[in-house]
Amino acid sequence: MPTATVNGVQLFYELSGNGEIPLVFVHGSWGSHRTWDPIVQRLAESFRVLAYDRRGHSQSQRPAGQGSIREDVADLAALIEHLGLAPAWIAGNSSGASITLRLAVERPELFRGLIAHEPPLFSLLAHDPVAAPMFGEVRRRIDAVVKRSASDGHAAAAEQFVETIALGPGTWAKLPPDDQQTYIGNAPTFLDEARDPEFLAFDLEWIKTFFRPSLLTKGEKSPPTFAPVVAKLAGVLPNVEVVMYPGAGHTPHDTHTDAYVERITAFIRKNTA
Repeated sequence: MPTATVNGVQLFYELSGNGEIPLVFVHGSWGSHRTWDPIVQRLAESFRVLAYDRRGHSQSQRPAGQGSIREDVADLAALIEHLGLAPAWIAGNSSGASITLRLAVERPELFRGLIAHEPPLFSLLAHDPVAAPMFGEVRRRIDAVVKRSASDGHAAAAEQFVETIALGPGTWAKLPPDDQQTYIGNAPTFLDEARDPEFLAFDLEWIKTFFRPSLLTKGEKSPPTFAPVVAKLAGVLPNVEVVMYPGAGHTPHDTHTDAYVERITAFIRKNTA
């Protein structure tokens, strides 16, 4: 089992492909490296692909005590350096996109470019007169998931998160049983994240000097809270392209694999000297 002890934590990872260009994937909350299974082998034909379990998720170590998004950012940097993959293309989905964006701020030299799908940086909406009610509603829904876990257990909380925050009503029953079990098993880490005051936070000033190529994506069918966040990030990134996946939601790499693979492959090739 490939693991690396970096930044004081043991992380499980898988490396695929023999391409010269490294491509690193960062999964979202509740998930694991298996999130990327539908696309890894196809991309491994062209790239050196890294997928890993973030701390507290699935096969990686779950340290005791309150965690933070800062630790996730430091873990990602340390793993890339440990495996000698820098500079790499780094792609994140959901909270994995938040981690990717924070790393771009702190360690831009680790990047060839970034790819981010719908980061839940909802604090960016807090002072927007149009979008602020969305931020308040998301915060209430996250608090409700935390309370549901305490009262009814992790399975109920995982279902409520999927249906009220991430994917939409009726989607839990459509998930494969293995995916449901992954969500349930990783629920304690999400509860930890929900208590981190920086989990949803970001300052647009931070990213204004990231000049490497950036691809921000969103799904046509995603919950409406994500598009305003993508728009605010796109408004300050100096070298950015924004793409919508028609018919897709919060996990296009799983539901619209052809479009996802084609889009990021084309973007990387266009921006590779």
